[in-house]
Amino acid sequence: MFRVLLYLLAVIVAVAVLAWLADHPGRLAIDWQGYRIETSVAVLVILVAVVAGLAAAGYRAWLALRRAPRQVSQAWHGKRRRQGYQALTRGMVAVAAGDPDEASRQVKRAEVLLNDPPLTMLLSAQAAQLNGDDTAAETFFRAMTDEPETEFLGLRGLMAQAIKRGDSEGALKLARRAYRLRPKSKWVAKSLFDLHARIGRWLDARVTTDDLVRNRILSKNESRRYKAVLAFQIGLTARESGDLSEAMKKLKQAVDLEPEFVPAVALLATLSVGQNRTRKAAAMIEKAWAANPHPELVSPYWEAMKAGTALERVKATQKLSKSNPDHRESHMAVVRAMLDAQLWGEARAHLETLTGDGLDDLEARVCRMWAELEEAEHNDIAKAHAWLTRASLASSDPAWVCATCGNTVPDWSAICGNCGSFDSFSWRTPPHVTHLESPRRQAVAALPAAEKT
Repeated sequence: MFRVLLYLLAVIVAVAVLAWLADHPGRLAIDWQGYRIETSVAVLVILVAVVAGLAAAGYRAWLALRRAPRQVSQAWHGKRRRQGYQALTRGMVAVAAGDPDEASRQVKRAEVLLNDPPLTMLLSAQAAQLNGDDTAAETFFRAMTDEPETEFLGLRGLMAQAIKRGDSEGALKLARRAYRLRPKSKWVAKSLFDLHARIGRWLDARVTTDDLVRNRILSKNESRRYKAVLAFQIGLTARESGDLSEAMKKLKQAVDLEPEFVPAVALLATLSVGQNRTRKAAAMIEKAWAANPHPELVSPYWEAMKAGTALERVKATQKLSKSNPDHRESHMAVVRAMLDAQLWGEARAHLETLTGDGLDDLEARVCRMWAELEEAEHNDIAKAHAWLTRASLASSDPAWVCATCGNTVPDWSAICGNCGSFDSFSWRTPPHVTHLESPRRQAVAALPAAEKT
């Protein structure tokens, strides 16, 4: 709008000037070399304007001719660059789609069109990986580390290669170098922590945890769990080396950070009992049971309560269960103790509470307890056999299951031996294979329904 107004203003001024010249034509005479030119001022102004316009047009034409070669060259290079980026994009799509032939073809085209090695080396390395040529991929990644623009990407690629071939020490060196370049990168900081943990360098992992918190990669709650797990692992290492004092110190740190951390509570209680600190051990387990009942806490509690006989274990278990009486694990622990003490009637009452009205989703361990009870109390082999059959078809017993890969282990571990994840195990029922679930339910439904009476 402003430019339109400016243009209109210029037109108005020009018209006003011409009108003024028309009203005041005047006369102008030029004597030069025997020639005399007489004209009006208006004609002279118009003539000067025409000459100036022709001069400007000539100058612009001269500039256009002078710049033409460079503009043609820029247009040609621009077209090649666009085609090169197009090839680069298609190559990345091919890598994502898992098409090694198309990826290699687009890499070669991008290299010719772009002639920019730092830009195409990553795609070349990924195409080599897709083709299974790890040697070529590593060569490209190493070349990338020589360029400041691609050094970090090259280090990341080399780390992946090192982890793939099981070279954790080599991967750790690369991670430290990458961390110096990008200390605030979530990926590199987490990778550095995971490598320290995977190798068992728990003290280094503890230092890295502080960096993760400082760079806001871990929240305070997450870091507390990390520190508890690391303190537990350092305590295990101290115990293996014979330093029980340091072991108990670190295990106490773990329990203070995470009072519900079952492996730390169980081990610290066991060591405390060995040093005649039975009251502290019992109180610690009761506190943990109130928040997170777990079968691994029962045996250390019996030791802390000096429950040597079957009846003493029943009393100790009943006391422990009072801190969380309605929890399933409380009933489980009491039933186990009562079966050992041959208290059939009370064991049956707790089993009926566990079973309720539903027989389809019982855990295998509940079915086995029923089988043990029927055989021991009534010598009813038929019912015991039926319960054992149901146990073979029931849900699996709870175990430590990796949240990342589903790996199931009997004992908790800081590192998953299958996928290498840190602190990924939780106590839960292992997942069933989906296509087996329907036949399982059909088989369970076919069993007699009155076996618990």
